Amino acid sequence: MAVPEHNFAALARWTIVIPYFNEEAFLPATLASLSAQTHRPFRVILVDNGSTDNSPALARAWAQAQQGIRTTLLSEPTPGQVHALAAGVAAVETEFLAICDADTLYPPGYLETATARMDAAPPSTVGFIAHDTHADPDSLRERAGRWLYTHIVPKLLRRQAHGGGYGHLMRTAPFRASGGYSAQLWPYVLKDHELVHRLTKQGDIGYATDLWVQPSDRRADRKGVRWTLFERVLYHLTPPFTKDWFFYGFLRPRFIARGQKDTVLREQNWAEGQP
Repeated sequence: MAVPEHNFAALARWTIVIPYFNEEAFLPATLASLSAQTHRPFRVILVDNGSTDNSPALARAWAQAQQGIRTTLLSEPTPGQVHALAAGVAAVETEFLAICDADTLYPPGYLETATARMDAAPPSTVGFIAHDTHADPDSLRERAGRWLYTHIVPKLLRRQAHGGGYGHLMRTAPFRASGGYSAQLWPYVLKDHELVHRLTKQGDIGYATDLWVQPSDRRADRKGVRWTLFERVLYHLTPPFTKDWFFYGFLRPRFIARGQKDTVLREQNWAEGQP
């Protein structure tokens, strides 16, 4: 149902930010999952990061067909997802923001559940991170995995990221106060983990079994976009008060030496061999 213009700004509490680069094979399904959201109204900011395929046209067509979803189409030509994310977040005007990926499916109750969780959480909670699930989300294996990673792991490994950037649901004010996505602060891979480190200085991050998403499994080789086993173990073992050292004194020079800037995400190896 269409929401009158004068009521939309007052009623919309969420803005979804989606950066994309050559995502014509995945973007339509992601946008269709947003169209199916039971929560209304909300905003969507789609940021083209220099696509050379049909993605911008697909985004425009989808935006024109929506009701109860106000869409802003932005272009950020500077290569790197971090630049597109920063441009999108800068345009957010709502109380809450959700970072979504262009190759991820969001269940119909995603925003509705997130709203209930945010409203029930204490003010010290800056937001929630949704867990990834695959194949059949209702299977015993997936449900057990979500329970483990939302109830046990965050208590054992406090103030760390236990979910990817495809599922961040945050209060806009503390998100911005943390510095948000910034090429000046962290222009490297694993920016969701570094961002969570800064977010936890603003407050607590929650996890819930009913907040889940379905990211694609398209990337065959992830060596260029992740840390080593030793780096990951050290991340989990270092206490919160040493995380500044871990990211800026230890991990940053290693990522620089390996050339793991954010732009390596543009190397879409799953597309190799396609016409």
